[in-house]
Amino acid sequence: MAEPHPIDLTGRAAVVTGGAQGIGRAVADSFAAAGAGVVLVDVDEARVTAAAEEMVRAGHTAVAVAADVGDEAAVERAAEAATGDLGELAVWVNNAGVTRPAMLHKMTADDFDLVMRVHARGTFLGLRAAARRMREAGTRGSIINVTSSAGLNGTIGQINYAAAKGAIIAMTKSGARELGRYGIRVNAVSPAAATEMTETIRSDERFAQQYLERIPLGRWAEADEVANAFLFLAGSSSDYVTGQVLCIDGGSYMAS
Repeated sequence: MAEPHPIDLTGRAAVVTGGAQGIGRAVADSFAAAGAGVVLVDVDEARVTAAAEEMVRAGHTAVAVAADVGDEAAVERAAEAATGDLGELAVWVNNAGVTRPAMLHKMTADDFDLVMRVHARGTFLGLRAAARRMREAGTRGSIINVTSSAGLNGTIGQINYAAAKGAIIAMTKSGARELGRYGIRVNAVSPAAATEMTETIRSDERFAQQYLERIPLGRWAEADEVANAFLFLAGSSSDYVTGQVLCIDGGSYMAS
Protein backbone atom coordinates (compact mmCIF):
# COMPACT_ATOMS: atom_id res chain seq x y z
CA MET A 1 0.00 0.00 0.00
CA ALA A 2 1.29 3.44 -0.94
CA GLU A 3 2.19 5.77 1.88
CA PRO A 4 -0.25 8.69 2.29
CA HIS A 5 0.99 12.00 0.92
CA PRO A 6 2.24 14.24 3.76
CA ILE A 7 0.16 17.14 2.42
CA ASP A 8 -3.45 16.33 1.59
CA LEU A 9 -5.29 18.45 -0.98
CA THR A 10 -8.06 15.91 -1.57
CA GLY A 11 -11.37 17.57 -2.42
CA ARG A 12 -9.68 20.83 -3.37
CA ALA A 13 -9.36 22.41 -6.78
CA ALA A 14 -6.19 24.27 -7.69
CA VAL A 15 -5.63 26.65 -10.61
CA VAL A 16 -2.07 26.99 -11.90
CA THR A 17 -1.37 29.59 -14.56
CA GLY A 18 1.59 28.99 -16.81
CA GLY A 19 0.94 25.37 -15.92
CA ALA A 20 2.03 23.66 -19.12
CA GLN A 21 5.77 23.82 -18.52
CA GLY A 22 8.60 24.62 -16.12
CA ILE A 23 7.76 25.53 -12.55
CA GLY A 24 4.05 25.69 -13.31
CA ARG A 25 3.94 22.11 -14.54
CA ALA A 26 5.99 20.88 -11.59
CA VAL A 27 3.62 22.66 -9.21
CA ALA A 28 0.58 21.19 -10.96
CA ASP A 29 2.06 17.70 -10.72
CA SER A 30 2.81 18.13 -7.00
CA PHE A 31 -0.73 19.34 -6.30
CA ALA A 32 -2.22 16.44 -8.24
CA ALA A 33 -0.05 13.95 -6.35
CA ALA A 34 -1.44 15.43 -3.12
CA GLY A 35 -4.99 14.74 -4.33
CA ALA A 36 -6.06 18.08 -5.82
CA GLY A 37 -8.06 18.50 -9.00
CA VAL A 38 -5.93 20.81 -11.13
CA VAL A 39 -6.82 23.42 -13.73
CA LEU A 40 -3.84 24.00 -15.98
CA VAL A 41 -3.91 27.44 -17.60
CA ASP A 42 -1.52 28.40 -20.38
CA VAL A 43 -1.55 30.57 -23.48
CA ASP A 44 -0.17 27.66 -25.54
CA GLU A 45 -3.27 25.59 -26.26
CA ALA A 46 -1.52 22.55 -27.70
CA ARG A 47 0.96 22.38 -24.89
CA VAL A 48 -1.52 22.84 -22.05
CA THR A 49 -3.89 20.29 -23.54
CA ALA A 50 -1.09 17.76 -23.84
CA ALA A 51 0.01 18.43 -20.25
CA ALA A 52 -3.49 17.89 -18.85
CA GLU A 53 -3.95 14.71 -20.89
CA GLU A 54 -0.65 13.37 -19.59
CA MET A 55 -1.72 14.04 -16.00
CA VAL A 56 -5.04 12.28 -16.56
CA ARG A 57 -3.26 9.25 -18.01
CA ALA A 58 -1.18 9.18 -14.83
CA GLY A 59 -4.40 8.83 -12.84
CA HIS A 60 -4.86 12.44 -11.76
CA THR A 61 -7.77 14.85 -12.19
CA ALA A 62 -6.82 17.72 -14.48
CA VAL A 63 -8.34 19.96 -17.11
CA ALA A 64 -6.74 22.39 -19.55
CA VAL A 65 -7.76 25.98 -20.20
CA ALA A 66 -6.03 27.87 -23.00
CA ALA A 67 -6.00 31.47 -21.82
CA ASP A 68 -4.04 34.70 -21.88
CA VAL A 69 -3.82 35.71 -18.22
CA GLY A 70 -3.93 39.36 -19.21
CA ASP A 71 -7.43 38.84 -20.66
CA GLU A 72 -10.08 39.42 -18.01
CA ALA A 73 -12.70 37.17 -19.60
CA ALA A 74 -10.17 34.37 -20.10
CA VAL A 75 -9.15 34.44 -16.43
CA GLU A 76 -12.78 34.29 -15.37
CA ARG A 77 -13.23 31.30 -17.69
CA ALA A 78 -10.31 29.57 -15.99
CA ALA A 79 -11.86 30.23 -12.59
CA GLU A 80 -15.17 28.76 -13.70
CA ALA A 81 -13.36 25.58 -14.77
CA ALA A 82 -12.41 24.95 -11.14
CA THR A 83 -15.80 23.51 -10.24
CA GLY A 84 -17.68 20.23 -10.12
CA ASP A 85 -15.61 17.07 -9.98
CA LEU A 86 -12.42 19.03 -9.43
CA GLY A 87 -13.47 20.00 -5.94
CA GLU A 88 -13.75 23.31 -4.08
CA LEU A 89 -11.53 26.08 -5.41
CA ALA A 90 -9.01 26.43 -2.60
CA VAL A 91 -5.66 27.14 -4.26
CA TRP A 92 -4.69 29.58 -7.01
CA VAL A 93 -1.16 29.99 -8.32
CA ASN A 94 -0.30 33.06 -10.41
CA ASN A 95 2.75 31.73 -12.21
CA ALA A 96 2.40 32.70 -15.89
CA GLY A 97 5.25 34.81 -17.13
CA VAL A 98 7.14 36.20 -20.07
CA THR A 99 10.41 38.08 -20.53
CA ARG A 100 11.47 40.76 -23.01
CA PRO A 101 14.99 41.71 -21.87
CA ALA A 102 16.73 44.84 -23.10
CA MET A 103 18.82 47.59 -21.62
CA LEU A 104 16.77 50.58 -20.57
CA HIS A 105 17.84 52.82 -23.45
CA LYS A 106 16.86 50.10 -25.95
CA MET A 107 13.66 48.81 -24.38
CA THR A 108 10.46 49.61 -26.24
CA ALA A 109 7.24 50.70 -24.59
CA ASP A 110 5.57 47.65 -26.12
CA ASP A 111 8.06 45.33 -24.43
CA PHE A 112 7.45 47.09 -21.13
CA ASP A 113 3.68 46.88 -21.52
CA LEU A 114 3.68 43.21 -22.49
CA VAL A 115 5.68 42.10 -19.46
CA MET A 116 3.57 44.24 -17.14
CA ARG A 117 0.40 42.87 -18.73
CA VAL A 118 1.28 39.22 -18.22
CA HIS A 119 2.91 39.49 -14.80
CA ALA A 120 1.25 42.41 -13.01
CA ARG A 121 -2.17 42.55 -14.69
CA GLY A 122 -2.30 38.75 -14.91
CA THR A 123 -1.58 38.40 -11.20
CA PHE A 124 -4.18 41.03 -10.33
CA LEU A 125 -6.85 39.30 -12.43
CA GLY A 126 -6.03 35.90 -10.96
CA LEU A 127 -5.89 37.24 -7.42
CA ARG A 128 -9.26 38.92 -7.83
CA ALA A 129 -10.93 35.91 -9.48
CA ALA A 130 -9.72 33.58 -6.75
CA ALA A 131 -10.58 35.94 -3.90
CA ARG A 132 -14.12 36.50 -5.15
CA ARG A 133 -14.89 32.80 -5.34
CA MET A 134 -13.18 31.88 -2.09
CA ARG A 135 -15.05 34.64 -0.25
CA GLU A 136 -18.40 33.63 -1.71
CA ALA A 137 -17.84 29.98 -0.80
CA GLY A 138 -16.40 30.75 2.62
CA THR A 139 -13.23 28.86 1.66
CA ARG A 140 -10.09 29.30 3.71
CA GLY A 141 -7.99 29.31 0.58
CA SER A 142 -4.41 29.94 -0.44
CA ILE A 143 -3.32 32.27 -3.25
CA ILE A 144 0.32 31.97 -4.28
CA ASN A 145 1.99 34.53 -6.51
CA VAL A 146 5.35 34.17 -8.22
CA THR A 147 7.86 36.97 -7.92
CA SER A 148 11.61 37.11 -8.45
CA SER A 149 14.82 38.47 -7.02
CA ALA A 150 14.43 41.09 -9.76
CA GLY A 151 11.44 42.44 -7.87
CA LEU A 152 13.34 42.42 -4.59
CA ASN A 153 16.67 43.84 -5.78
CA GLY A 154 16.17 45.18 -9.29
CA THR A 155 18.11 43.80 -12.22
CA ILE A 156 20.12 44.99 -15.19
CA GLY A 157 18.53 44.62 -18.60
CA GLN A 158 15.04 43.76 -17.37
CA ILE A 159 13.56 46.89 -15.88
CA ASN A 160 10.13 45.80 -17.16
CA TYR A 161 10.40 42.41 -15.44
CA ALA A 162 11.70 43.95 -12.21
CA ALA A 163 8.85 46.47 -12.19
CA ALA A 164 6.28 43.73 -12.69
CA LYS A 165 7.76 41.45 -10.06
CA GLY A 166 7.97 44.33 -7.59
CA ALA A 167 4.29 45.04 -8.21
CA ILE A 168 3.52 41.38 -7.47
CA ILE A 169 5.20 41.66 -4.07
CA ALA A 170 3.09 44.73 -3.28
CA MET A 171 -0.09 42.96 -4.38
CA THR A 172 0.83 39.95 -2.26
CA LYS A 173 1.20 42.02 0.89
CA SER A 174 -1.89 44.13 0.20
CA GLY A 175 -3.93 41.05 -0.66
CA ALA A 176 -2.84 39.35 2.55
CA ARG A 177 -3.93 42.34 4.62
CA GLU A 178 -7.27 42.63 2.85
CA LEU A 179 -8.23 38.97 2.66
CA GLY A 180 -6.96 37.71 6.00
CA ARG A 181 -10.27 38.50 7.66
CA TYR A 182 -11.87 35.91 5.37
CA GLY A 183 -9.30 33.25 6.15
CA ILE A 184 -7.71 33.60 2.71
CA ARG A 185 -3.92 33.58 2.69
CA VAL A 186 -1.79 35.32 0.07
CA ASN A 187 1.92 34.58 -0.25
CA ALA A 188 4.61 34.73 -2.91
CA VAL A 189 7.46 32.48 -3.97
CA SER A 190 10.68 33.89 -5.41
CA PRO A 191 12.41 30.99 -7.21
CA ALA A 192 15.66 30.50 -9.06
CA ALA A 193 15.16 27.37 -11.14
CA ALA A 194 16.52 25.78 -14.28
CA THR A 195 13.60 26.35 -16.65
CA GLU A 196 13.01 27.58 -20.18
CA MET A 197 12.66 31.13 -18.87
CA THR A 198 16.16 31.08 -17.40
CA GLU A 199 17.74 29.19 -20.29
CA THR A 200 19.13 32.34 -21.91
CA ILE A 201 21.00 33.30 -18.75
CA ARG A 202 22.18 29.78 -17.96
CA SER A 203 23.49 29.14 -21.48
CA ASP A 204 25.17 32.50 -22.04
CA GLU A 205 28.83 32.47 -21.01
CA ARG A 206 28.66 36.19 -20.28
CA PHE A 207 26.07 35.71 -17.55
CA ALA A 208 26.02 32.05 -16.43
CA GLN A 209 29.02 32.09 -14.11
CA GLN A 210 28.18 35.56 -12.82
CA TYR A 211 24.72 34.39 -11.73
CA LEU A 212 26.02 31.15 -10.21
CA GLU A 213 28.50 33.09 -8.11
CA ARG A 214 25.58 34.89 -6.49
CA ILE A 215 24.05 31.60 -5.33
CA PRO A 216 25.68 30.28 -2.13
CA LEU A 217 24.55 26.72 -2.93
CA GLY A 218 26.30 27.07 -6.28
CA ARG A 219 23.57 25.71 -8.53
CA TRP A 220 20.13 26.39 -9.95
CA ALA A 221 17.18 24.55 -8.43
CA GLU A 222 15.25 21.97 -10.38
CA ALA A 223 11.58 22.80 -10.91
CA ASP A 224 10.52 19.94 -8.62
CA GLU A 225 12.49 21.43 -5.73
CA VAL A 226 10.71 24.74 -6.12
CA ALA A 227 7.32 23.01 -6.34
CA ASN A 228 7.73 21.80 -2.75
CA ALA A 229 7.45 25.38 -1.53
CA PHE A 230 4.16 25.85 -3.36
CA LEU A 231 2.85 22.60 -1.91
CA PHE A 232 3.70 23.81 1.59
CA LEU A 233 1.90 27.12 1.03
CA ALA A 234 -1.12 25.34 -0.46
CA GLY A 235 -1.59 22.93 2.43
CA SER A 236 -2.72 23.21 6.04
CA SER A 237 0.87 23.23 7.36
CA SER A 238 1.04 26.92 6.39
CA ASP A 239 -2.34 27.96 7.79
CA TYR A 240 -0.71 30.76 9.82
CA VAL A 241 1.50 32.03 7.01
CA THR A 242 0.39 35.02 4.94
CA GLY A 243 1.91 38.11 3.34
CA GLN A 244 5.31 36.41 3.00
CA VAL A 245 7.82 36.16 0.16
CA LEU A 246 9.47 32.74 0.32
CA CYS A 247 12.80 32.75 -1.50
CA ILE A 248 13.67 29.36 -3.02
CA ASP A 249 16.90 30.58 -4.59
CA GLY A 250 19.82 28.79 -2.96
CA GLY A 251 20.49 31.82 -0.76
CA SER A 252 21.06 34.32 -3.55
CA TYR A 253 18.74 36.99 -2.10
CA MET A 254 20.51 36.70 1.25
CA ALA A 255 23.84 37.10 -0.49
CA SER A 256 22.82 40.12 -2.55
